[in-house]
Amino acid sequence: MGHAFAVGFGLGFLVALQLGPISLYLIRTTLRNGWEVGVAFALGIAVVDLGYAVLGAAGVAPLLTIGPLETILGLMGAAVLIFLGVRTLLSAFRVRLGDLAPPVSRRRAFAVAVSSTASNPLTIAAWAAIFSAASAAGAASSFEGAVLLVAGVGVGSATWDVALATGTAIVGRLVGERFLRVVDLVAGIGLIAFGLVLAASVLE
Repeated sequence: MGHAFAVGFGLGFLVALQLGPISLYLIRTTLRNGWEVGVAFALGIAVVDLGYAVLGAAGVAPLLTIGPLETILGLMGAAVLIFLGVRTLLSAFRVRLGDLAPPVSRRRAFAVAVSSTASNPLTIAAWAAIFSAASAAGAASSFEGAVLLVAGVGVGSATWDVALATGTAIVGRLVGERFLRVVDLVAGIGLIAFGLVLAASVLE
């Protein structure tokens, strides 16, 4: 059974390791609001990864192959990413003009992480494929094994995201406001770019 948890941990860690729009927003949020808020954001990401892993293990992914549903969910995800990108860019310009935004609370950071990570439910399909491969390899050949595999995914995802938030918070203590503005600009442009690419791929 320990093997199933170890496989799940590795999968969750490696999937979270990929730099994407949510990782950019995690870095930006941590730099602007500190370690505790960054960890809250990281845990929000891990909760969604865990939930998607459960759905993938349950075989929900085929439902997303329905044409209209797939298109609607994809466009919703793109819209959320573009919204976050625009808001981040506006924040950078407000700071430049001396209008500092109030700090984000841990509860709000967690909620934003959950909503933004869940904005792309098509990742359930990826988790379904991963679980099919893991099952074929014998890592989830029983109910107990599947539970440990899913638990490992959640812990692995949380481990990387918390580590990223921690490293970012350490860097944040060493940099100035100009660097933070650059991060805001890069994160904002990156989020908008990811959103536009996702929308284009869905419409194609």
